[in-house]
Amino acid sequence: MDCLFCKINKNECDSLCIYEDDIVKCFLDVNPDSNGHTLIVPKEHFVDLDDISLEMVDYIFSKAKDIKKLLEKKLNPIGIRLVQNNGTLEEVKHFHLHIIPFYKENNFKDVKEIYEILNN
Repeated sequence: MDCLFCKINKNECDSLCIYEDDIVKCFLDVNPDSNGHTLIVPKEHFVDLDDISLEMVDYIFSKAKDIKKLLEKKLNPIGIRLVQNNGTLEEVKHFHLHIIPFYKENNFKDVKEIYEILNN
């Protein structure tokens, strides 16, 4: 399988990982909509919402709560949006949840700088 997220999960491709366990990997989006734009990706390959179990969705959303708290603490957004795309809207055909912070003024920083902020 030639899935980018499967390769990232197997550490065959680099990522700016901010959390990982046996079930999911959370890493910064390399083309972020805002500072701290994070993806939560299950390690098991699921194509989209039709392909994934409710138990896995529950687990991903429990991790989304943790990542939301981290982003709020370290980056001080005024809001957070959760996005999950399906079909032609899904650029990588591997279920993933976007956590996208919103700021009054989005002064974009380099994603590596955001990574350093989140890991300190």
